[in-house]
Amino acid sequence: MLRISKLTDYGTVLLAHLAADQQIVCSAADVAAATGIALPTVSKLLKSLGRAGLVKSTRGTNGGYQLSRNPADISAADIIDALDGPVSITECSSKDSQCEHEGVCSVGGAWQRVNIAIRRALDDVSLNDLLRSSSPVPKFRFAGLPVNVEKKII
Repeated sequence: MLRISKLTDYGTVLLAHLAADQQIVCSAADVAAATGIALPTVSKLLKSLGRAGLVKSTRGTNGGYQLSRNPADISAADIIDALDGPVSITECSSKDSQCEHEGVCSVGGAWQRVNIAIRRALDDVSLNDLLRSSSPVPKFRFAGLPVNVEKKII
């Protein structure tokens, strides 16, 4: 099953909180209190998001964190790359592939095309899109054919 990590899920929640009011600088403690995520986890995630250039930090008594760019300019792929590393659904899909069967594999190319399609779909979803709970379900095409993505009703 393809699934983002819990840390990436939490990181998205932190970014959503920071996106709510981009003018306010929030301390890690404020973000932890607002999101219900433990402070050590929030601190770790904010540092990783900062290294990836998604948030910026300010030191001092009024310091804290805020988004480094507009939520419309932060993609789901950016978030995953920052916290989980680049999307790679198979060994041969990664840049530093170590697969010993790559030279004789007959399905590697197909998995790489799937990986590219997933990456494109993640690039097309912004943090703004993730924030809109009532936004329409996007329509994707893979190899020229429409892919239906149904919205789960909970």
